[in-house]
Amino acid sequence: MKLGAFSISLNVKDINASKLFYERLGFKIFAGDISQNYLIMKNEDTLIGLFQGMFEKNILTFNPGWDANAQTLKEFDDVREIQKKLKGQGIELESEAGSSNSGPASITLIDPDGNAILFDQHI
Repeated sequence: MKLGAFSISLNVKDINASKLFYERLGFKIFAGDISQNYLIMKNEDTLIGLFQGMFEKNILTFNPGWDANAQTLKEFDDVREIQKKLKGQGIELESEAGSSNSGPASITLIDPDGNAILFDQHI
């Protein structure tokens, strides 16, 4: 499966403190809005999302259709194709993509250790 860009979405207590910490590690703001309590930080091809007060646990995130620069990939597996493959393998989903055949959609699942995995397609 072609999963697209990977990032980890971190549930942070203080977005300003987290921003400063990751800047010291060489990350720079890539996207987001600190006044809305979220930032996407980037160091080379590594992406970290900082989210204050938006969810309870950290989330592993894949963006089908995007590369690490949020540029559209020429070829990718649509999130609905990924959903079909996962369900065909007997993997239980926490949430599923809607009935539309294309466009933005997402699915979530939980790995055996309780980690949330989000497939979040923006195109």
